[in-house]
Amino acid sequence: MGSALKRSFSVVAGLVALLPLAEAQQLYFERLPSTYLAVMSPAERVRGEPGQMQVLETGCRNESLSGARERIVDIALQEWAYFGFSVADETVERPPASAGNALFGGGQRSRRGFPRLNPEESARLADSIAGYWAITGDGSWILNRQNEVWSGSGVAARWRDPWSAAFISWVMCESGLGDNARFDRAINHHTYIDQAIRARDLGNAETAYVAYDVGEQAIEPGDLLCAARRPTLSSLNERRTQLGDGIRSHCDIVIKVEVDRQRVLAIGGNVRGSVSLKLLPAEFATAEDVERVGRGRGQIFAHLKLRAEPISGDPFRLSPTLKMLGEQPDLLAQLRATLERAVRSLSDSILL
Repeated sequence: MGSALKRSFSVVAGLVALLPLAEAQQLYFERLPSTYLAVMSPAERVRGEPGQMQVLETGCRNESLSGARERIVDIALQEWAYFGFSVADETVERPPASAGNALFGGGQRSRRGFPRLNPEESARLADSIAGYWAITGDGSWILNRQNEVWSGSGVAARWRDPWSAAFISWVMCESGLGDNARFDRAINHHTYIDQAIRARDLGNAETAYVAYDVGEQAIEPGDLLCAARRPTLSSLNERRTQLGDGIRSHCDIVIKVEVDRQRVLAIGGNVRGSVSLKLLPAEFATAEDVERVGRGRGQIFAHLKLRAEPISGDPFRLSPTLKMLGEQPDLLAQLRATLERAVRSLSDSILL
């Protein structure tokens, strides 16, 4: 490792936030310097305190699809670390509220057992989530609605509007898919799902993603996996009959495919109140032959395939965030222990 990079690591070491797990506080990792991972922090896209927050910057990068998979995965992993390494294990059905596999740091839980961010974390992450909204066409309107919530209930209040599609849109914005003709950034998932379906049906070569049913194409890091909950959908054909209609849906960014463990690792926003790593159950015959991903309401009906070259090697170990964690042995040890407590066999899938 070169001396300049070592100096960069030593600078970032001072940014690590490591709080005692015994006190049920949050373990998280600060975003990397832009010289190491070229990303504008979402917090820089807004200004003002909660209750008076405003959109400041809406512009997006527009770059070649070459290397797009790496950029998408690296950015998603950085946000996962910044939000506190939350893990949602969907390979087991409805884990009990006492299980430690949902949110590292012991966030408060709702009546359904899903964790909520504690007030300190809500305050720390408010401008980041607002920054996700900023790059959507309705970002200012959404933020004004949230300002009313904050003014009435304080910064610890939950977001009035689900922000999972805004998170995906922001990742694509920062990954270089800035033209809406390539990825239609929106406050809902069905907008870009429909775009990918039309791209396949109409042969639109501009779009970055093309829609397939699960099993038609190999799933790769950087692809999107989407489920529909209202109405429930099981195939693209079911969606084709209602293109443009609003549906309650959710998409996650594929990070890693583990055929031997029959699961897909993916990152999504607003998953149990955080940017979370999801473990999706899958049925693989081979790496090229998948029969099913997800189960129940979370069963995947749309595989959005990115028109970019595959990633060579392990995306976790190649990502700047995980490389940086590898230079922090104390933090790495605590994270490994937390992962092992949260989900068996997960730490060796991720850590160096």
